[in-house]
Amino acid sequence: MCVPAFATISESHGYAQFGTLKYPASFTHFDWVNPDAPKGGTIRVMAFGTFDTLNPYTFKGSSPSSTPNFAQYGIGELNEPLMAGTGQYDPSGDEAASSYGLIARSVEYSEDRSWVVFNLRPEARFNDGKPVTAYDVAFSYRTLLKQGHPQYRTSLQEVARVDILDRHRIRFVLKRAGNPLLILRLGELPVLPQHYWKDRDFKATTFDAPVTSGPYRITQVSPGRSLVFERVKDWWGKDLPVNRGKYNFDRMEVEFYRDSDVAFEAFKAGEFDFYIEHQAKNWANGYRFPAVKRGDVIRAQIPHQIPTQSQGLFMNTRRAAFADSKVREAMGLMLDFEWTNRTLFNDAYTRATSYFPNSEFSASGKPEGREWLLLSVFREQLPTTLFSEPFVVPKTQGNGIPRETLRRALGLLADAGWKLNGQRLQNAKGEPLRFELLLVNPNLERILQPYVENLASIGIQAHLRTVDRAQYKQRLDQFDFDMILMTLQQNLSPGLEQWQYFHSSQAAIKGSKNYAGVRSPVVDSLLESLLAAQTRDEQVAATRALDRVLLSQHYMIPNWYLNYHRLAYRNRFAFVTTPPYTLGLRAWWLKPTEKAL
Repeated sequence: MCVPAFATISESHGYAQFGTLKYPASFTHFDWVNPDAPKGGTIRVMAFGTFDTLNPYTFKGSSPSSTPNFAQYGIGELNEPLMAGTGQYDPSGDEAASSYGLIARSVEYSEDRSWVVFNLRPEARFNDGKPVTAYDVAFSYRTLLKQGHPQYRTSLQEVARVDILDRHRIRFVLKRAGNPLLILRLGELPVLPQHYWKDRDFKATTFDAPVTSGPYRITQVSPGRSLVFERVKDWWGKDLPVNRGKYNFDRMEVEFYRDSDVAFEAFKAGEFDFYIEHQAKNWANGYRFPAVKRGDVIRAQIPHQIPTQSQGLFMNTRRAAFADSKVREAMGLMLDFEWTNRTLFNDAYTRATSYFPNSEFSASGKPEGREWLLLSVFREQLPTTLFSEPFVVPKTQGNGIPRETLRRALGLLADAGWKLNGQRLQNAKGEPLRFELLLVNPNLERILQPYVENLASIGIQAHLRTVDRAQYKQRLDQFDFDMILMTLQQNLSPGLEQWQYFHSSQAAIKGSKNYAGVRSPVVDSLLESLLAAQTRDEQVAATRALDRVLLSQHYMIPNWYLNYHRLAYRNRFAFVTTPPYTLGLRAWWLKPTEKAL
């Protein structure tokens, strides 16, 4: 590739999508860790669900890292990426959209962001002692693109070619210039060991612990039930600035629980050390056991600034019943959040009115400025109210759906061709409006049963169905559902994951995360604007515009969220602080007196 003489080439120890890096090249550790934290000891943690493979990168099977909370612990079967700070492997604690060299010593890129070179650390090693080279990086790119989960085809689709410059330099040439986010995403590429995988079936499920390059290795496996991780004492990366003060436990034992009530009783009995609480009722009433009263268990409510996940009831628009936005809007009117929050959640939650709660990306008020300019191009394709009125969710007094709201819902349904015939809604063919709400967590049944009853009051037949995790994943992968309660992970710099969630190209790809089956030229165009954003302001405007359009089409009934962590833990641990953008358990350590326990 010929580089023009006038082109500006930057090389740095890290990369900021917008603005500048917080930490200079001379930094020795992050502010929120203790660089001299003592190593040692065994801790026990739990995970919800089960697993049937130790390969987290493929379409087939469920790996431990896909279970709730698992990534919080700072362990996993995940391979180290080129850079740390964004993505799943080791998210930043105090920067929104920056990454620092991990396997890569530095990153070079052109002024127009049309290519990027990663310079690898010669000392980087896999845990079997083999060096990490540019050949492994190229192998990882090609393997994940061809055989990995469909999400990798989406995240790597902008790469035109990969050039191995030497054993420790690799270049990605991009299909189009001007997208500063792509370098962050490429830095998240997990580097797989070519020598390990080249003669194995990458797509197959496996309980053989794969070779990785991180701080822990799997030493014991009880399929579907438990794992043991042990710290790699001669880990090549232990003294890197991005790693100092982290990964302090010698041994981590993980037990998998399929029932949260059983898991909580096990925590109370001392079977493991951390419990990340997801049930408001239990948080309010369940922590009155002796260990809490003695101070042996700490109950902490920790504020954060993490964009919370998009949680809601997603309707599958591939199904005829939900193809009309009027039907979807009517469905949203029948959720009585205020009653649910008061009666079931002890008023712990805030109602979500966005796909990006607890963040600056949430659309609010009426569109203005850059957001208005982006939307104004599509005036003829969007509801007029989108420009003149803010999006609002219906509110109740917490004692039932008001008659006015019921009339509005029935009016929308009538406009869509559904009319009451006795106690049932029917279309012109006499077919009833009925659907299944598919669940994987039985605890959600008591929360959603009142919603089912509200629907029944206007003639809609909804049925709750709870299945095991394996069946649930299979049905999601095949889009074999009517409605689901789903969460979409959001991050501090929205980008390609939004493409995976909402772009029309993903609607027919089995295993994609476009669960609602969104096929909208307007959404597609806004996603293009988001990926092309050159400044934080442009990114915020594009995301708000995307949020507003998605809300106007009622693909999801927004649920609720928290802006704090709910954590209970044994009084055996020490830590510096909880940074704003991560819980940071990977930087905790055992108090010296506890190591022998």
